[in-house]
Amino acid sequence: MIPLIYHNPDCGTSRNTLAMMRQSGEEPHVIEYLKTPPTREKLVELITAMHITPRDLLRQKGTPYDVLGLDDDSKTDADLIEAMLAHPILINRPIVVTETGTRLCRPSERVLDLLPHPITTFTKEDGETVTRKAPTR
Repeated sequence: MIPLIYHNPDCGTSRNTLAMMRQSGEEPHVIEYLKTPPTREKLVELITAMHITPRDLLRQKGTPYDVLGLDDDSKTDADLIEAMLAHPILINRPIVVTETGTRLCRPSERVLDLLPHPITTFTKEDGETVTRKAPTR
């Protein structure tokens, strides 16, 4: 299986995650999800695979989250999925899919547990150095 990343090139966390994957010897299939959003079925599949709720995947910063009233606890999972489909910027990123699993990689070093040959150290764009710890699968 070729690993894949749902990526936003304008996001530093997403760029760092992609760089960690590449430095670990992986060349993932890159899906710029703002240009090519997932289908409803794919979005539900990703949420299920990550063992999270749709609310856990919502991004608030720089999105119409407040305008749409998505902080309202009466919004159902279906409502939240509809909002993400209508406004893909609401989907938090990056999401990485490998043979090992599917994960929202925030912070970016969460990707290391998904890679077969992870790097041991990485310097992020902001200069922070990440040292790989024991897997947390």
